[in-house]
Amino acid sequence: MSKAFTRESDQDDDDDDLPTVAPAPGGKNYITRAGYDRLRAELFQLIDEERPRIVEVVHWAASNGDRSENGDYLYGKKRLREIDRRIRFLTKRLEIAEVVDASLHHGGDQVFFGATVTYADADGKETTVTILGVDEVESAQGQISWVSPVARALLKARVGNVVRLSVPGGVQELDVLAVHFPVPATR
Repeated sequence: MSKAFTRESDQDDDDDDLPTVAPAPGGKNYITRAGYDRLRAELFQLIDEERPRIVEVVHWAASNGDRSENGDYLYGKKRLREIDRRIRFLTKRLEIAEVVDASLHHGGDQVFFGATVTYADADGKETTVTILGVDEVESAQGQISWVSPVARALLKARVGNVVRLSVPGGVQELDVLAVHFPVPATR
């Protein structure tokens, strides 16, 4: 078959390498306002700035003639596919997002979405984590997804409770030491 009749996307544009972050059980995709705004800003930056810039480069490169050995053209087309894939992903995630205001629980001692929780394991090692949405977690900053096993064990617990966490080596007990929520914004 002639190469003229193949879709360009048949070569590298598989949606299989998209991050497949499905909503948690029940179909909810909880996210904080800050996380939602960050994803939305990324989406608009891709649509309004990066994609038009790459389209311009591809257009310029295509006007130079032979596209088969034109690095700007080939790289530009590949980058456009990556941008379009990310735009589709962000659009789908934002459509199903449910923004939660964690500051509504400020002053409470029960663990809910958006809480920063300090707990101790059986060895007395203290760990502090913030329970956030799947799309906004940065583990290097001590953030965990609300669907993670640790977060599931901690949710609805109160300060002073001991929760049980199933781990590959058995069951681990975690003692909830402190719960903090963001301060409500003043208007």
